Amino acid sequence: MEKLTVIKVGGKIVEEEDTLSALLANFSQMPGLKVLVHGGGRSATALSTRLGIESKMVNGRRVTDAETLKVVTMVYAGLVNKNIVARLQALDVNALGLTGADLNYMRSDKRPVGEVDYGFVGDPKEVNAGLLANLIHEGVVPILAPITHDKQGHLLNTNADTIAAEAAKALAQYFDVTLMYCFEKKGVLSNADDEDSVIPEITEERFRQYVADGTIQGGMIPKIENSLRAVKAGVKQVVITKADDINAGTGTVVK
Repeated sequence: MEKLTVIKVGGKIVEEEDTLSALLANFSQMPGLKVLVHGGGRSATALSTRLGIESKMVNGRRVTDAETLKVVTMVYAGLVNKNIVARLQALDVNALGLTGADLNYMRSDKRPVGEVDYGFVGDPKEVNAGLLANLIHEGVVPILAPITHDKQGHLLNTNADTIAAEAAKALAQYFDVTLMYCFEKKGVLSNADDEDSVIPEITEERFRQYVADGTIQGGMIPKIENSLRAVKAGVKQVVITKADDINAGTGTVVK
């Protein structure tokens, strides 16, 4: 199987000029087949504020009412996505920006109301991996925005980490897939105050030990849980690394 790298980058990295330029330069130089999944939450929050729309967050997840859905669609699928596509085209990368509604590549169900009503938030249920694989084989580099649809005419705000994981798992039928989560740190750290204390490799057994002793906590727990599920579903490995280091072969490998 051909190798494919699915890279997910957080909003902060794609929303600031210096980090965006560095990321896209590195991404354009990455050998082989690739997919980019991006966020854009800070820009969505800033625009909401300017429009007088209150941004509500619960456990780090955005509550998406009807007005907020309009904002995140404008920002994620419009401004952020198309800016990345245009910048990559300037670097000779034949990028194509997609939401889940485009070509029906990812369908979601609206999240049921539980203790929290997240509003128009989607949980992916179906990925048209064959279609994505065909695009990739044609030399297209998909740039995936964190918006999906329910195939009933409704758009849904969907977590970008989840989109990256679901796309990677589905594409593992067609490629030798590495999923790469990029953020501001060099990897998963054993000491939050030491930037160089990167844990080189995490297995499920080691993960349980790190959680039990408090080495891994907070938002990193669900990220690694998602990573372990992706590996079980056929993704070769998941790498958690700094955005500057996507071509360096460094970071934490989850396998």
